[in-house]
Amino acid sequence: MFWEKRLASWISSMRSQPALPLRVQLWNGRHFDLSSRTPEVTIRVPRASALAYLLNPSLANLGRAYVEGKLEVEGHLKAIIDVANALAHQALITKPQSFTRWLGSLSHTRHEDAAAIAYHYDVSNAFYAAFLDTGMVYSCAYFDTGEQDLATAQLKKIDHILTKIRVRPGDRLLDIGCGWGSLVMRAAEKFGAHCTGITLSKNQYELATERIRAAGLSDRISIRLEDYRDVSGRYDRITSVGMFEHVGLKNLSLYFSSIRKLLNDDGLVMNHGITTTDVLEGNARYGAGDFINSYVFPHGELPHISTVLKTMQEGGLETLDIENLRRHYARTCSLWAENFERNAVHIRSLVDERRYRIWRIYLAGCAHAFQHDWISLYQVVCGRSGRDANRLEWSRQYMYPTQ
Repeated sequence: MFWEKRLASWISSMRSQPALPLRVQLWNGRHFDLSSRTPEVTIRVPRASALAYLLNPSLANLGRAYVEGKLEVEGHLKAIIDVANALAHQALITKPQSFTRWLGSLSHTRHEDAAAIAYHYDVSNAFYAAFLDTGMVYSCAYFDTGEQDLATAQLKKIDHILTKIRVRPGDRLLDIGCGWGSLVMRAAEKFGAHCTGITLSKNQYELATERIRAAGLSDRISIRLEDYRDVSGRYDRITSVGMFEHVGLKNLSLYFSSIRKLLNDDGLVMNHGITTTDVLEGNARYGAGDFINSYVFPHGELPHISTVLKTMQEGGLETLDIENLRRHYARTCSLWAENFERNAVHIRSLVDERRYRIWRIYLAGCAHAFQHDWISLYQVVCGRSGRDANRLEWSRQYMYPTQ
């Protein structure tokens, strides 16, 4: 049969590459091991029509097949991710694939951005609580020694951000994309700031408001359901943590110019966000971007760090400090993925099987992507451009106070 010839050819080509600890189990009981190593991962093909996903194993195809139940996979999650990436890499070597690049062509109207945020964030607060830390912080943690637990590292990240931008008692702080409120709560409690947080997620808005009320901070913190393009007023400090990935490449200059308009003359901004290491800013490796855009982050677009700096300048902001936290996000995502696996039974009671599978491979896949320099995380401190040099810091020593 035709499929038998194609499968035999594919297995032969894969066996000629570096050994993969993979077993392919067919619907008819036959199986094929791709190396002499003991299989760590088994891919079960329930019907002949599902072979199309396996024979063209981009990460988009493999991810789609797993999420939609076309293929079943067994093995430790990290091994599954490693094997999937190896399959996609080897397929690219033997048969180069052409991936589309959107190059900033996506539309980002207020309505579309709100819908995309709702899809990703309004799953349920209980869902996120099942794999995040107790503070519900959904962004890269900061492991200054590499040994902290997740909750400690997330608190250190928030303190690191607020220290970098020198938040002072009485400062008016705006947090764009405030999540469930952890940063503004810390800024008010420890640093004495008066804070405004904005989000497009109804779930985040409701829980953040509830947490702030319970902590007795309602007189110092306001949470609003609001698009960054609609914010007015002036602020001494502005933070954007894990938010500008949703802005869109074509809107970055607008985003940063909007921040500049809201910033006082001597104000400081922290932009903490994920970037691609692809200078063409197209699809992520081996089709991973197609999968993420379809299933995880609709309309999400990652800029290269060079684009971030360029559009900041176009928006009237001067870059003052840059720090790469890629290793920290690899660790963060690994811990999230471990929590997700540990709480799998509970998570499956909160969402349907499809969404469970999406997030299972998304979190582990992100850990792999950060680990292998496909994507990165930068903290960029900036202020209004054109300021006198005497108003700038001499060094970075104040960012790392002696503990």
